[in-house]
Amino acid sequence: MGTIVISGTVVLVVLGFGNHVWWLAAVAVLFLYVQYGRDSTSSTSSTSSSTSSTSSGGSSSGSTPSSYRAYRDRRDKQAKWERRYQRERPLESRWQAREKSK
Repeated sequence: MGTIVISGTVVLVVLGFGNHVWWLAAVAVLFLYVQYGRDSTSSTSSTSSSTSSTSSGGSSSGSTPSSYRAYRDRRDKQAKWERRYQRERPLESRWQAREKSK
């Protein structure tokens, strides 16, 4: 995503030599990317890693962990919940295993 934004900004700057409004558009694109694009992903991963140790539910959100320990904690928590599900619902877990192997 960052590569697309940077290349688009370069194009707008090149176009801006003829019309300065394109430079304003380039600045606006960079501002929006910094404000909503890059910061939202980094704050999401930092908040998810900080709340993963305190939350009781274990859902894999797909974000990259900040450290190996955070990854290991989340993986162990997910395994614990899966074992609990298999223990409490043996018929459903067998059915899901059969569906998964097909």
